[in-house]
Amino acid sequence: MILCKKTLECLREMINEKSEYRSGPKLVQFFNDLGFNDSYGQGFPSRWFFTDERLAKINGTPNIDQCIKNTFAPVNFIGRVQDLDLLIKEFNQYFAFDKWKVVRRETEIYFQKLEKVEIQSGEQKDSENDFLSREFTNIDLRMLKLENAITDVLQQRVKEIEKCFNSGSPLAVILLAGSALEGIFLGLAIQHPQQFNSAKSSPKDSNLRVKQFHLWNLSGFIDVAKELGLIQHDTYKFSHSLRDFRNYIHPFEQMSSGFSPREHTAKICLQVLRAAIQEIGDNLSRIRNVQ
Repeated sequence: MILCKKTLECLREMINEKSEYRSGPKLVQFFNDLGFNDSYGQGFPSRWFFTDERLAKINGTPNIDQCIKNTFAPVNFIGRVQDLDLLIKEFNQYFAFDKWKVVRRETEIYFQKLEKVEIQSGEQKDSENDFLSREFTNIDLRMLKLENAITDVLQQRVKEIEKCFNSGSPLAVILLAGSALEGIFLGLAIQHPQQFNSAKSSPKDSNLRVKQFHLWNLSGFIDVAKELGLIQHDTYKFSHSLRDFRNYIHPFEQMSSGFSPREHTAKICLQVLRAAIQEIGDNLSRIRNVQ
């Protein structure tokens, strides 16, 4: 099969970030399993460039089929099959324009040929509207029991995010919300190192050792927070959307993607931050009582 540009871009995100965070060495191994013979070392390009280049080479060959199957292999989603199904659903929105659909049947991944382009948007829109309709009052970062100094900084940052949103500065809201969320997760990890380090989804280096917290990215923190039961499924899903938007802190990344921040996008990101604070505060006892 031959995938269009947008489908390839979505597949790159699935490989690099969304199915799991793959470091440079992991990406090399992923594509070497598809017939490449690369090695990781000095001069390795950016992860997105490397993945884009490899996908372009196998597009239109049987290896692109296997690449998709490997990306969504159920064995890599033990304990989080619901997340796998959501990723497949997201990918299928793009795959539909190639007149194909990914189907999971128990532990197997299949492809279904479509006679016409099918776009299923209503349910996703309802899910987004439900998330945005949630109301949060008296959001207070002190409920997270972080160190006083970082709590004060985060409280001030949340106030600044609110001001940016009210003044019509969506890009500032997106970038600041992502940074605040990562700061919250890092503070929690420092307070509860045993629980964060022992999570199955904790980011690991090439030797399968858990990385030091300052080397974790936002994606890793989100996955571990979900595994520990600190955030709900919808907050987890939209947190990854916030993570994606936050990548546009790099101007050239924003330019190459054509991303244009909107008020609606900023609203989702602000809601993610509010929801995360509320849910973590409500669920913090789940990890505080574990020794």
